[in-house]
Amino acid sequence: MNNLLENLDEILLMGPGPSMVAPSVYQALGSTTLGHLDPAFINIMNEIKKKQQALMQTENALTIPVSGTGSAGMETCFVNLIEPGDKVLILSNGVFGKRMQDVAGRLRAEVDALEFEWGTPVLVGEVVKKLKDKDYDLVAVVHAETSTGVANPVEEIGRLVKGNNSHAIYLVDTVTSLGGIPVKVDEWQIDAIYSGTQKCLSCPPGLSPVSFSERAVEKLKNRKNKVPNWYLDLTMLINYWAGEKRVYHHTAPINMLYGLLEAMDVILNEGLENTFTRHREMHQYLAEQLDKLGIEFLVDKNYRLPMLNAVKIPEGVDDAQVRSRLLKEHKIEIGAGLGPLAGKIWRIGLMGHTASKESVDRLIGGLKAVM
Repeated sequence: MNNLLENLDEILLMGPGPSMVAPSVYQALGSTTLGHLDPAFINIMNEIKKKQQALMQTENALTIPVSGTGSAGMETCFVNLIEPGDKVLILSNGVFGKRMQDVAGRLRAEVDALEFEWGTPVLVGEVVKKLKDKDYDLVAVVHAETSTGVANPVEEIGRLVKGNNSHAIYLVDTVTSLGGIPVKVDEWQIDAIYSGTQKCLSCPPGLSPVSFSERAVEKLKNRKNKVPNWYLDLTMLINYWAGEKRVYHHTAPINMLYGLLEAMDVILNEGLENTFTRHREMHQYLAEQLDKLGIEFLVDKNYRLPMLNAVKIPEGVDDAQVRSRLLKEHKIEIGAGLGPLAGKIWRIGLMGHTASKESVDRLIGGLKAVM
């Protein structure tokens, strides 16, 4: 019988995720598996929490990785913080804002969506007007919209939410931003935040770092109804992740947590500012090289993400053919456009371990050959 894992090609992952994985993270994933209540593993869990706090720039006690991908982190935040009838405002300018609306609606919240054109940022002035309309229980926004390559003004929105509508919980998606651009949970007054391992953390998909402020924890504790999802119920997960005696909740993905620990170590050893600088410099280098090929960006320069580059497909170029040939002939993966941007843009990832001059040079060489 053929082993399908024996002859896998090594692909340069330059799409919207997953990103390339550092050799030391692969090595960590292969470490000896322990029991999920083993004292040695509990020490590892404690270290993961500390490093996640450093990465998110927070002192929140409830800062843990949820067992599941970034979408599980999204659902964790919504199911724990929303009850039927809660008034929720979603600031939406892409696929993942739409997904937030879907999740909140399924929880029977009263959902208002403030929609912005894909490829443009959330406009703070419009948010100001909307916050005056209603006393919202929760306001949510995506920091780095993966579907469009737009960075939203999360810090400014946080000031507005707290200044104009102090009752609301402020929820932010940092699936693509964490580890690539600054994420300052405490300074930006973020109450609930979630991310994913497979983007700028350069760890395989499977975990979602989540953090709740004291205000968010208070809202959780004062719920009128049980959290409607058993697996993601933080009132129980807290007991598995805190204290000397741990209460069994589920069998944690032991080796994935090893990988996350090492991935965070890689970033913290490089230094957060150095990591952010590397992402900016590689983005600029990519932009210079794409300009020589006549390829333009979708997003205005002031709002571009360095780690997720949405670029317009040149006129007359076959989208699917280029991506297919890059994969087959050059072992490079880039992403297609989604929704109204399907067939109009490519999404080029420069996330974490992928953000290097070698990656950019290889991609540019491949594009020259297939275009």
